[in-house]
Amino acid sequence: MIHFEPIDWVVVAFYFAIVLGISWWSFRQRQKSTEDYFLASRHVGWFVIGASIFASNIGAEHIVGLAGTAAQTGVVMGHYELHSWLVLLLGWVFIPFYMRSKVFTMPEFLELRYSPKARWFLSIITLIGYVFTKICVNVYAGAVVFQTLMGIDFWTGALIVVVLTGIYTALGGMKAVVYTEALQTIVLIMGSMVVTFIGLIKIGGWSNLYHAAGADHFNLFLPANHPDFPWPGMVFAPPIVGMWYWCTDQYIVQRALAAKNEKQARRGTIMASYFKLLPFYIFIIPGVMAFALAKTGQIQLASADQAFPTMVAALVPVGLRGLVAGGLLAALMSSLASCFNSSSTLFTIDIYKKLKPESSERHLVRVGRIATGVLCVSGLLWIPLMKVISSQLYHYLQSVQSYIAPPISAVFLLGIFWKRINASGALTSLVGGFSLGMIRLVAELNKKHLSGILYAFANINFLYFCIILFVACIVAMIVVSLLTKAQSFEKIKGLTYATTVAEDKAASRASWNWRDVILSLIVLGFIAFTLIYFSG
Repeated sequence: MIHFEPIDWVVVAFYFAIVLGISWWSFRQRQKSTEDYFLASRHVGWFVIGASIFASNIGAEHIVGLAGTAAQTGVVMGHYELHSWLVLLLGWVFIPFYMRSKVFTMPEFLELRYSPKARWFLSIITLIGYVFTKICVNVYAGAVVFQTLMGIDFWTGALIVVVLTGIYTALGGMKAVVYTEALQTIVLIMGSMVVTFIGLIKIGGWSNLYHAAGADHFNLFLPANHPDFPWPGMVFAPPIVGMWYWCTDQYIVQRALAAKNEKQARRGTIMASYFKLLPFYIFIIPGVMAFALAKTGQIQLASADQAFPTMVAALVPVGLRGLVAGGLLAALMSSLASCFNSSSTLFTIDIYKKLKPESSERHLVRVGRIATGVLCVSGLLWIPLMKVISSQLYHYLQSVQSYIAPPISAVFLLGIFWKRINASGALTSLVGGFSLGMIRLVAELNKKHLSGILYAFANINFLYFCIILFVACIVAMIVVSLLTKAQSFEKIKGLTYATTVAEDKAASRASWNWRDVILSLIVLGFIAFTLIYFSG
């Protein structure tokens, strides 16, 4: 382990000072209403939105987890990172409905489209999911960075992560989050590129990397009988999870909801789709480099999840090491801050305000800050159970998300494309799908104590389980909707394609031009190139 030199600490301290300065500036701004605090007064431009979406997505769990999984199994998890097309789907397909409805949260949209029960249920399962898949994972990854790179005890590092991020999120609200994320995106990309280029030089170029790591580590499509990542599962399951994450999850969509208008929101997603092309090359490829360097004896890996921070500690020179660490901390804090902000928004707007509708705007802002603190503690408490599901961080993350995402993706997707889907069908899908997902999670946690059909259920590959659950939710939703009364036109006016009035269609069409289309097509072309090149 290589500890920081004084200059590295100075660089990191400077970064923290800037972040806390932005937070203090945001705190001093007028934040008297929930719109000010949770949506930055709905006055954010496209570049900040794009950077904020990317920074929210790329937490330390991505850098640590992606590199760790790449070191262990190669580039196969890149299927989850080639989701720029789903970011575009958010901007082109979903955003018009979200912006027109003027909602604060995704559960609020479900209430407009379906019923208050749908809103309640989604609010609760989203908050549970955030503890399982975002907060604890980010804190864990941050603690790994502190331990491996800076020599700080794991739990001490976890506590530092939670306290610092919680303070600046609670103080500054959404405004602090989006503007610090714009800065953090730049730091993160610069730091990760430094590691990628130095690693490539160290291994002796791309050709040497390919031969040292082996062809299997450069294949996105593993055999259909692969125990963890069979290619049919990797082709169909990640888009299901991705649709939930990119198009319906408060964590991401809240950034677009803070836009000035539909045009700024869509262009923000196009910007984010370009940023999203980078992780495959600056997080996954360094993991393959770490595997190759360890295989040739140039570095030593204590565990797969330490691949990226070990490369930083072993290869990056003094001074630059502080910059890269700043990038890791930027990823950690931005993603965790986004989660805290979105979670407190969900709790305050969808649960607390519903229970206490007479609450003042100032009181609701205060409740949001308190909710942030509670979520910090919850994430810490779940960390010890993560290792039971998977020893690899990113594998754990995608496993749990595969149990949560299918019913939510189904409800939103069919909800805007088919007006016949009603509240009864949606609730059946949400409740039934979430229940099955949680039964699977509990079964997996206790798999060693099971036998027979229960063991077989717990042992289904998580990718195949995701696909099966999604199809089951779709079928259940259609059947129940067709067997029950259709919703009135007035109830769903403007919330589906079939019920959007001419004026709204015209306004939406006026919000984009041919440049937006061409820029989007370029992203799709780059994704196609990557899939073909790494097809084995």
